[in-house]
Amino acid sequence: MKILLPDSVIFNLDCTLCCGQTFRWEKRAVWWYGIVRDRVLRIRQTGNQLEFEGASEPFITTYFGLNDDLPRVYREIGKDEHIRTAIEAFRGLRILRQDPWECLVSFICASYKNIAAIRRMLHELSMKYGGQIRFEGYAFHAFPTIDTLAGATVEDLRKCDLGYRADYVSRTAKKIRETDYDFESLKKKGYSQAKEELLQFSGVGKKVADCVLLFSLGKLEAFPVDVWIKRAAMGHYSSRFSEEFIRRLQDEKGLSDTDYEKLNYFGRQYFGSFAVYAQEYLYACERSQG
Repeated sequence: MKILLPDSVIFNLDCTLCCGQTFRWEKRAVWWYGIVRDRVLRIRQTGNQLEFEGASEPFITTYFGLNDDLPRVYREIGKDEHIRTAIEAFRGLRILRQDPWECLVSFICASYKNIAAIRRMLHELSMKYGGQIRFEGYAFHAFPTIDTLAGATVEDLRKCDLGYRADYVSRTAKKIRETDYDFESLKKKGYSQAKEELLQFSGVGKKVADCVLLFSLGKLEAFPVDVWIKRAAMGHYSSRFSEEFIRRLQDEKGLSDTDYEKLNYFGRQYFGSFAVYAQEYLYACERSQG
């Protein structure tokens, strides 16, 4: 199938799939291949045209956030020269709407790991516990279901390179199965209430909760804070914090809960209701500079 995007719909497929919000997409020649739960998608972009297989047009529109009004987003978050430079460099990057269960497990596994390691863990997990899907001669694997991971032993999960995260994944899967937890209900709740609910799950801290809220549940006011956002704050927004706070950030290897909350609050207040877009553009910009 093909979609011809209107000129008003700014989209950059490569930037969107390379910016750390998803880990199960791979580019082969000019095509991107991805596994979204139990379906394989193939998609490429040529100018304003998207060509794809494995999904309907409504699914592609929703998944890639093509209904987000990026011109409005850019007007609202473009508060300073640095973020405007980041927008220009990664223009068309959009926020995905992923499956909440897969997104939750992915970011539990992502804690203190680089992207290559996260990809490896999720690949091993899907190889071992997800059903095989054949597509164009390639073998792919669906993401494991809640019931499957709830029934797996922690020891077996560790064999997928999860390390101590195996216990978190096991506990979280069991709790979701036992309570029949409904992720969709979080879409109807405010940011703070939805975040508090996610924090009840094992292995879910403030950053993981924020990532799940924005990458799968459409909470565009979320503002995850990691080492790259911390670096952006120290390098480009230090004047908005006390000297003592900036010195502490420079001295600390990680982030305390208090410091996370302070940076998170700054991002949400400064950039407004589309703070997540500012976060992703800042993140992409800092990573590109090494």
